[in-house]
Amino acid sequence: MFLDFYGLLEQPFGVTPDPTYLYPTPSHREALTSLSSGIKADRGFMVLVAEPGMGKTTLLYQLLHELRGSARTVFLFQTQCDSREFFRYVLDELGIDTQGMGLVAMHTKLNAMLFDEMLAGKRFVLIVDEAQNLSESVLETVRLLSNFETQHAKLLQIVLAGQPGLAARLEKPELSQLRQRIAVISHLEPLTDAEMACYVEHRLKVAGYWGEPVFASKALELIAKHSKGVPRTINNICYNSLSVAHAHGHKMVTVEIVEEGLNYSEFAFVGPQSDTIADPESAPATVAVSQRLVGHDLIAAADDLVGGSPRQSTYLTYEPLKKFNRARWIFCATAVASVLSIAILTWRYSRPGITGPAQVTESATSLDGSKSHGPVAAVNASESMPTTYTADPQDTDSGQVLTVIAKPQQTLKEISLIYLGHFDQNLLEEIRSLNPGLTDPDHIQGGQLIQLPLRPHTLTKGVDTSQMGRMAKNDTPRGLLTKFVALLQGK
Repeated sequence: MFLDFYGLLEQPFGVTPDPTYLYPTPSHREALTSLSSGIKADRGFMVLVAEPGMGKTTLLYQLLHELRGSARTVFLFQTQCDSREFFRYVLDELGIDTQGMGLVAMHTKLNAMLFDEMLAGKRFVLIVDEAQNLSESVLETVRLLSNFETQHAKLLQIVLAGQPGLAARLEKPELSQLRQRIAVISHLEPLTDAEMACYVEHRLKVAGYWGEPVFASKALELIAKHSKGVPRTINNICYNSLSVAHAHGHKMVTVEIVEEGLNYSEFAFVGPQSDTIADPESAPATVAVSQRLVGHDLIAAADDLVGGSPRQSTYLTYEPLKKFNRARWIFCATAVASVLSIAILTWRYSRPGITGPAQVTESATSLDGSKSHGPVAAVNASESMPTTYTADPQDTDSGQVLTVIAKPQQTLKEISLIYLGHFDQNLLEEIRSLNPGLTDPDHIQGGQLIQLPLRPHTLTKGVDTSQMGRMAKNDTPRGLLTKFVALLQGK
């Protein structure tokens, strides 16, 4: 990675929609202001339309951040569903168990929750991303949700975000009632060349870079030309350019480096207009194909124009070379040794009178990596790891709690993304309430126990004990080794 090479704290050109990196171009700023003002004014329906890669999801996360504390929010991106599934997704996000509930019951439950939020003085905002995938029947269901209202205010504010196909779908006559209820329509425009240069600089600074410009002005012009102002494409080109510059040991990204990086950012295919060819011999003779598979360092190119004259198509077949692979056999030997070790331990502790590794007191390794011997090791282990620790989720009145062990140099954000798939301020407050001793989320000691909140019934505790006896009986070390060798021979 090039992070240390450039003095970066984190990846500046990642693919996740992190609102911290949102660069407020006039287009993005205007769209965010329109949506926020429409929600505060109880306008009901709002729409955000943008081409793929323009940063609409990142903008929606920023909108959710601004609504934190003043509104109950639901964010949906599962849009390939029917009306019943749509309702279930909404209630699941609210922590409601929908098992066995019909559409009418779910409708009634949502209505009751909307009134509760109104009485608590909070708005209720539903944001649907990738809404261009919603069927017309589901869009009609979304329209009916706007009927949740009192004589004075709407109980539900709805934001539909999607690609231009969403706008085309809303123009259909059968959706005229939904279209008439839309009060705010926002668009995101591509970045100009000047905005793109500021965008790149902004992301580098947010990632912790301070110093001389990383990208030369001519390099930025080339990036602007190839990206066409689309933020996601800009991120891809910049990431590959920094990787190439790091490989060459250059601190500045030049035009030549960007051109080399573009080879890893673009996929070109020029061929027949039709998707399928019934007869290969009847296909046009002039076909140019250029493919680059970066992850495997495999480049396959074919050019059927030699000296300007067409030639017959050539069909290539691939047969792996049969040669000794030293690295592969070293890996296999290590795997065999690991399987043998696990099998011996499993066989040993499955015998009567042996209760498990807890009886071994010859040596132990604490969480900080130090080793001690004898009974003292058991004392140190109990001090660094409470005896109440369990990897199984613990059920509580409000849900489940999962206890995990932090690795060295891990942050609370990294842990949450690994185990929960998201991280925001609300989740941070929940984690802090479960971990009173957590003072700095960005500096967690290795081996520290962190309790994470889960929704009810997220994980199932326990193992299938009926299989354990069968394993102890049949999978002896010799049997496991025989199975593993047979697996290797079968490729």
